[in-house]
Amino acid sequence: MNATAQTHVLIVDDDESMRELVSDYLADNEMRVTALASGRDLFATIDREAIDLVILDLKLPGEDGMQLARGVRERATVPIILLTGRNEEADRVMGLELGADDYVTKPFSPRELLARVRAVLRRYQVQATLPERDNARRAFRFAGWELNLRTRRLRSPDGADVELSNGEFSLLVALCRAPQRVLSRDQLLSMSRLHEAEVYDRTVDVQVRRLRLKLEADPGQPALLVTERGAGYRFACEVETLY
Repeated sequence: MNATAQTHVLIVDDDESMRELVSDYLADNEMRVTALASGRDLFATIDREAIDLVILDLKLPGEDGMQLARGVRERATVPIILLTGRNEEADRVMGLELGADDYVTKPFSPRELLARVRAVLRRYQVQATLPERDNARRAFRFAGWELNLRTRRLRSPDGADVELSNGEFSLLVALCRAPQRVLSRDQLLSMSRLHEAEVYDRTVDVQVRRLRLKLEADPGQPALLVTERGAGYRFACEVETLY
């Protein structure tokens, strides 16, 4: 996975040529794409992956596109763009009433779809600042890494899964919640316990050292998890929150 291709779009369309066209165009515009030919694996993919946006064809053979859209909305606050036919106004209206964020009428240009994807994502980024969504986080992204809070999985910039102990996971979550802030050892311990991790039987310093071995290109000269002498630690990177 390209480390710069952070936005993860899931497209569900039975038309292979359409999937390839959309996937290639979004990938060329620095987005990561997962493409499915049917809704069979849709929910499993949403549960497993940190998806930013779903593009869903309403006319999948043998499947109810509206039911799929409803299931996506019930599972997550991930935005949805529907693909519909030119003469399917009733479907478009019903889809929007179910909670879809936009629709694109076939045939369409990839450029139009990209513009709509970007517009919907911008709206969600604004909404993500609302306090009531504070506990709805699905994942954190930082420096090409992705930490999925549902699966407790850490994915490296090259797409590899990196195992974390309970203590390492809880500490990394605490750091991601407060990027660029200097946190004392007591603060880190307290914030980590908020995530119901096992009680530490080792010091925060040991957990930090272990995280550095997994995150840093040079653990001896850390660039992400920085020591602030006499004060504690600082997560020195931009962190993107997915809801």
